[in-house]
Amino acid sequence: MSDSMRQSTTDKATSALKPDSSKSSTEKAGDSLKSTGDSIAGSVQPNSEKSATQSATDSVTGGGKDASNKASNAAGDAQNQGGSMMNQASDAIGNAATQAQDALGMGSAYHPPRLDTR
Repeated sequence: MSDSMRQSTTDKATSALKPDSSKSSTEKAGDSLKSTGDSIAGSVQPNSEKSATQSATDSVTGGGKDASNKASNAAGDAQNQGGSMMNQASDAIGNAATQAQDALGMGSAYHPPRLDTR
């Protein structure tokens, strides 16, 4: 496979620089198809057959995907940790309410619902 089967760096840059808000639905769909096709072509084309420009472009765009995946994973981890902290806070409030009721001789009839963030 040669670089002629790949999307040019100029086309990629032109597409990336034009804001999505000024693109038609057809342009957005076309950009997505071209990008996906180029990504697939880049992953199956041996590095030895790539020009220096295509190798550099593939490195940059691949790095962007890695960064996006890392950011997504970090957001998921933060969400999970936030849910865990909410459950700890709920437990602490429930324990405090039980202790207050016991101290007032009201028994431990109050049990707050546990927040499930899954």
